[in-house]
Amino acid sequence: MRERVILVVGYDGAELIDIACVTSSLDIANRSGASPPYRVILASPGRRSITCDSGLRLQAEAALERFNSPLDTLLVSGGLGHEQAAASERLVGHVRRLATLARRVASVCTGSTVLAEAGLLTNRRATTHWMYAEQFARRYPDVRVDPEPIYVRDGNIATSGGVTSALDLTLAFIEEDHGAALARGVALGTVAYLQRPGGQAQLSMFVARHTTDDLLVRRITDHVVSHLDGDLGTGALARLGGVSERHLSRMFLNHVGQTPAQYVRRVRTEAAAQLLVSTELPLAAVARRCGLGSTETLRQAFLGRYAVPPSRYRLAHTPVR
Repeated sequence: MRERVILVVGYDGAELIDIACVTSSLDIANRSGASPPYRVILASPGRRSITCDSGLRLQAEAALERFNSPLDTLLVSGGLGHEQAAASERLVGHVRRLATLARRVASVCTGSTVLAEAGLLTNRRATTHWMYAEQFARRYPDVRVDPEPIYVRDGNIATSGGVTSALDLTLAFIEEDHGAALARGVALGTVAYLQRPGGQAQLSMFVARHTTDDLLVRRITDHVVSHLDGDLGTGALARLGGVSERHLSRMFLNHVGQTPAQYVRRVRTEAAAQLLVSTELPLAAVARRCGLGSTETLRQAFLGRYAVPPSRYRLAHTPVR
């Protein structure tokens, strides 16, 4: 094999970051010694230039309908134009055809809509941008949608979550193709995390706490995240907010979808998960730092949240250094 051909499918309304994360990472891999090197080709219907979400225009290098050569990877970009792209029988038909020529098929963000429309995700586990996951699941009930992971692999098809998850997916591809050392070098070149596991949640509670407009709920959730090892019982949080426990619980259910106790346990568990994969702290220290108290409480929290004990989670998710 002289080169690995990566065909990136673009369309009007594609997200530039979805494309650039892939193309720039593969270019760095080439400059870092990838052998065989990657050859990245941006393709569109009719080889027309595409206007990205940001308004910038990109010139396609190939026409989808004229491409007939074997591919290493077929990758569909996401973006606000994904609905229109999925409605194009011409574009979807060529994605379906090109998938038969590719060793590996992937999508970034909402590009999964095009793959699903082409029937490539039927009876497969897949992800997409968390904001569109519920809509995606309703539209394609034959797809096993998991909105949480950064990316999902099911056979030779990979789907990734929102926008910059394209970088994580591309690093995984580089490691698969050329080994961990080269992938680490590319991650360093992009100043990326070395490297987020695919199963890590797209939307952790550290982001989710800011999705409510209720100022009291935001103040209390901010306090929770900042005081994980403190007293975060419902009574203490109600006193902090100057409301009754019943009123606080009602507000949390309305704005967060969980009781205060459920929210606190999830935040503490996710914080513990972050410490497990980013530090070498013993389990007891992780439990204390996150307010879970003991290793047994930590274990029970992980079994409930991730269905595995913390030691196994650390082993499975700690990136190779």
